Amino acid sequence: MIDKKDELKVKFLPLANSYLMAASVPQRMVDSLNEYLDKLQEDKNRKSHAKSLVGQIKRGQQLSIRAADPKVKEFAEWCCTLSLGYIDLFSKATGTGFSKLAAEVNEIWSVHSYEGDYNPIHAHGVKSVTGVSCSTWTKVPKQIEDVPGEVVNNLFNASGNCDGFITFYHGATGGSRQDAELLRPPQHVTLKPLVGTIYFFPSWMQHSVYPFFGEGERRTVAANMNIWPEEVLKAAKHEFIEREKEDGKKNS
Repeated sequence: MIDKKDELKVKFLPLANSYLMAASVPQRMVDSLNEYLDKLQEDKNRKSHAKSLVGQIKRGQQLSIRAADPKVKEFAEWCCTLSLGYIDLFSKATGTGFSKLAAEVNEIWSVHSYEGDYNPIHAHGVKSVTGVSCSTWTKVPKQIEDVPGEVVNNLFNASGNCDGFITFYHGATGGSRQDAELLRPPQHVTLKPLVGTIYFFPSWMQHSVYPFFGEGERRTVAANMNIWPEEVLKAAKHEFIEREKEDGKKNS
């Protein structure tokens, strides 16, 4: 029994496995990406990105995006900036120190999903030890938009409340009714795709996408960013430029 006269100090400490960072993509970038992707889908020289992805996209396409394209460049640079912002927030949250870092795009691609298409659980890869990935949406079918709420809370009675949603896994997957009784916090989160919402996460974090049903395109743009010590990236770029100059001299 606790005596009311006793001074009791309690701290409830969260034991975080990882972090998601959410942001809003400026509408001009969303529009620019859609203009680029509308043309890309009709381009006979478009490159499939499917060989690098596990997405079971049978009705739609998975396409490589050129980060340097004028319609994409601002978004790509913005993603690099926010990737460093993610690391800064991670550093502050965990008390971890980093040397001065720089980010570069490893790859950007689009996923054009239609009824029945889905993405099994997977993680992303980068060339650097530290990697940040992101995912956003530039088109979402109305039946997904109409699902109430932004986070799945009820999957009982065939609710369909996760159709077309994305799930991030940050621990052992549970999800049973006993979790609360076992005092086990959720180890995953299932989120509604929203046009213009973008999530940044460590590239190792597993995630999956549920299929949806009905008409419409669920259009995803995803990217992986390499994170290097700033001096390493500067040296690599300098070496590349010098090599280009030498190749130019040989071919002249």
